[in-house]
Amino acid sequence: MKVQDRESSTWLVTGGNRGIGLAFARELARRGARVLATARDPEKASELEKTGARVERLDVSDAESIAGLAGRLGRTPIDVLIHNAGRGGGASAIAKVDPGELAAFFAINTIGPMLLTRALLPNLERGRRRTVVGITSGLASIALSNGGWYGYRASKAALNMFHRTLAAELAPKGFTCVVLSPGWVKTDMGGPGATLSPERSVRGMLEVIDRLTPKESGGFFDYQGAEQPW
Repeated sequence: MKVQDRESSTWLVTGGNRGIGLAFARELARRGARVLATARDPEKASELEKTGARVERLDVSDAESIAGLAGRLGRTPIDVLIHNAGRGGGASAIAKVDPGELAAFFAINTIGPMLLTRALLPNLERGRRRTVVGITSGLASIALSNGGWYGYRASKAALNMFHRTLAAELAPKGFTCVVLSPGWVKTDMGGPGATLSPERSVRGMLEVIDRLTPKESGGFFDYQGAEQPW
């Protein structure tokens, strides 16, 4: 991708007030891109405001909040939509699975991105890059699952399926829809023992996104671009 194309693009990043989302906002701003970043409570997103991003209120688990964001954006073209907002953790054993908690995982990690993509599809169609990226996890791999984290694993695996299905539907319109695993990142979710800084993970993911073409649509990759087992 040409540098001028990167600098003139518009990106929307959910969950931009901390961790990976904040690192995305900072790195994209450094590159000169226009950044729309969301937070559940913009009044507490002072670090995000410092990046120069346009901060928008959004609770991805709330359909009215999603509709409100779409209304405020109007006809604004969006080149790349990054579904970063998410919930981690969850029961480690089937006996501890709570129905309410399980529903919350799917509301945030799966249903929210689906409804947000639908709401912003007209904006994405006006963009030049027509790219939708879901931030998933290696824990979402069915092939590699070794137990635990029931709600997180299941909801992220469902997120993967959503992007795969979306890729098939939107292929005729030239869309590229993928899921990326950021690796084990030092965030509130990943913990202090993680091996990657948010900055390193995000730089890697942006390099992967910049190299994407429609033929990669529907893929599952890590932050270095390696294909991951479903």
